[in-house]
Amino acid sequence: MLGESHDLLHEFPNLQEKIANLRDQDAEFARLMDDYDALDARVRDLEELGTPVADETIEELKKERLHLKDTLYAILRS
Repeated sequence: MLGESHDLLHEFPNLQEKIANLRDQDAEFARLMDDYDALDARVRDLEELGTPVADETIEELKKERLHLKDTLYAILRS
């Protein structure tokens, strides 16, 4: 769905406390989460505003977002 939020709290509501703790205590996790949030906002903006951009570009951004989410989820599960 266009413009749908993919922030970690929305994606993993059962891990909210752990996300908050790691964000406060782990600088690398916080950096990765900031990168993820910025990338998610960029994808949503491109989708919602209808900014002319190649389909391949959007797909690459989404793949990068998914990779970051996988990395963050692996940290959350460890």
